[in-house]
Amino acid sequence: MTGAVFLALMLTGMPIAFVLIGATLAFVALTGNTPILNAIPQIAFGSVENFDLLAIPLFVLLGEIMNESGLTRRIILAVRVWLTRLPHNLVIVNLISNLALAAIMGSATAQMAVMSRVVVPEMERDGYDRGYAAALTASAGLLGPIIPPSMVFIIYGVIAQVSIADMFTAGIVPGITLFVLMIGIALWQAGRNHVPPPAEAGQVPVSRWKATLPGLVTMLIPLSIVGGITAGVFTPTESAAAAIVLALIFGALVFRELPLRAIPKILDRTVSNSAIVLFLIMTAKVFGWVLTYNQVPQAVAAFITGLSDDPTIFMLLIMLALTAVGMFLDGIAALIILTPILLPVAVGQYGIDPIQFGVMISLTLVLGLLTPPVGTGLYIAAALSKVTIMRLSRLVLPYVGAAVFVILATIFLPWMVHPF
Repeated sequence: MTGAVFLALMLTGMPIAFVLIGATLAFVALTGNTPILNAIPQIAFGSVENFDLLAIPLFVLLGEIMNESGLTRRIILAVRVWLTRLPHNLVIVNLISNLALAAIMGSATAQMAVMSRVVVPEMERDGYDRGYAAALTASAGLLGPIIPPSMVFIIYGVIAQVSIADMFTAGIVPGITLFVLMIGIALWQAGRNHVPPPAEAGQVPVSRWKATLPGLVTMLIPLSIVGGITAGVFTPTESAAAAIVLALIFGALVFRELPLRAIPKILDRTVSNSAIVLFLIMTAKVFGWVLTYNQVPQAVAAFITGLSDDPTIFMLLIMLALTAVGMFLDGIAALIILTPILLPVAVGQYGIDPIQFGVMISLTLVLGLLTPPVGTGLYIAAALSKVTIMRLSRLVLPYVGAAVFVILATIFLPWMVHPF
């Protein structure tokens, strides 16, 4: 009955956090077990009393500072000036810029929003179809939750109690693999469908070295994050704090494009966006506790182990199930709810490495950004690029196929998540 309430509330279009609260209260009302209400505040606040979760607002703040100070624009320009002579250079610029921004923002939706505003108009001016540009930009946003730092990996690491640094490292090879596949698909499509650009298109009104130096300076920020974590100098949370200091120095003192009056607005957006994620974590944790109280994990474990005792078959079944879940449920909410249910089965019953399992379920749920009817990434890219959802859903299919290939590779090739 609780599940029926959950589905009914979700179909009304209610925000997922309130759906989770409603389903939890429905369970209490239907069972008459009101004493458990006393435990809910403790469970909710206990779910966010974790130092590693501090990385979430810090990375959100870093992304806001980078955007406000024009640092992201410098990265894009620095990439573009060196590729102007290549055919379809804007396609490559789009993907390389997304790869660089993925190492800064850690949030797919924020990355899609930034790149849709900046790159899609440029590609259209260069003669590309707007739908093609929007689909490429939205799909490249999938790199955000894979390339470290990743908000999804941080949340999984906290829930699964595994090293977040190990999760970040595990995302490097799958992320680069997806990046290469996307370049191949995008260039093949561009070669077939590209409209010849106007004579002035593709020209950058800045000398190469004048654009490169600021871009190289700005790239010190993602390099400090990835390098600091892999070298063991920083924890993920500390790397975010160090990157914020660098971004403030570059934005306010070096390039002088970050005025003090912009700081309150940046902090306001950071607090709002971070609160949404943390509130979702709290409500999902409470709902997950209700599921555990109902012995749902035990029922799921019994059902799955009855289907097959092969670890690979188990992971393929979970991948299919999570693909369906991601079509209707926010990826982060699904991750928080389902990890405590599925991880004990994966590790205890099948002996699967928790890092490999975490990469697989994280990437699978991230696909939900590009799959209707929820598809947050689709709606963002469609709204900012002025392309219909139906057309965009069709155009992103080759890139979704590439992401599915990478997920399958992490299942059949475990070394991909342990490259070092």
